[in-house]
Amino acid sequence: MAHEIRTVGVIGAGQMGSGIAHVCALSGFDVLVNDISEDRIKSSLATISGNMARQVASEKITESDRKVAIDRIAPATNMEALAAADLVIESATEEEPIKREIFANLKPILKPETLLASNTSSLSITRLASASANPANFIGIHFMNPVPVMELVEVIRGIATSQETFDAAREFVARLGKTIVVAEDFPGFIVNRILLPMINEAIYTLHEGVGTVEAIDTAMRLGAHHPMGPLQLADFIGLDTCLSIMQVLYEGLSDSKYRPCPLLVKYVEAGWVGRKAGRGFYDYSGDTPVPTR
Repeated sequence: MAHEIRTVGVIGAGQMGSGIAHVCALSGFDVLVNDISEDRIKSSLATISGNMARQVASEKITESDRKVAIDRIAPATNMEALAAADLVIESATEEEPIKREIFANLKPILKPETLLASNTSSLSITRLASASANPANFIGIHFMNPVPVMELVEVIRGIATSQETFDAAREFVARLGKTIVVAEDFPGFIVNRILLPMINEAIYTLHEGVGTVEAIDTAMRLGAHHPMGPLQLADFIGLDTCLSIMQVLYEGLSDSKYRPCPLLVKYVEAGWVGRKAGRGFYDYSGDTPVPTR
């Protein structure tokens, strides 16, 4: 019998963590949101409420759905508050040492049967699981951004992940109304293994002067029917995140085709990491984004 999940803990109240809490609450789970900063938790709850209000306005959910869902979400101002969770999803920054420290800190807190998942976009599930109390209960559940809108979730088993954990994760994702793809535990999994090298190649195309920012994005939007151009998408994801995933691919697969473009490195070093910083391949300070090259 699959492990029953009623309460979900979410660690990390950023864009991804807020989105995960949002869809879990709407799907009938009680949700505990944890972050090292109480202000970030408050900001996350405000973001979730605003995003749900937009869903009400576009008639995707009703006002009573929103109220019930908001009531299901509670702040967890310390890790001890996650002891009640049946599933904890870590959605902290994409840095392995930080994630490993979180899993080590959870060891004395979680119930022995609690499932632990990472929302990592590229790191080894097997390696992350080794930092947890029970690797058999550990799995990768990788949501796409923005979580309330995107239909896909990648589920990744580590070498030690039990069949029960895998079955429970599948059932959980199905309850969220998402489509599952099962990926093997290789760097980048499926989506980022394909998507990030394409974005990196677009940056090389810019770096080598083959086309301007505008030309490259227009070419892929209209020539390949992509909903947004690869440089616009890179700004949306965050150039720091793009770089860290490319580094994981490059180091994990030891193939020069995954070498991060020097221009990507330069933008990240300048702090021009995209929309969240107000500047990346586009400048977001005005009413409409303006290409920076």
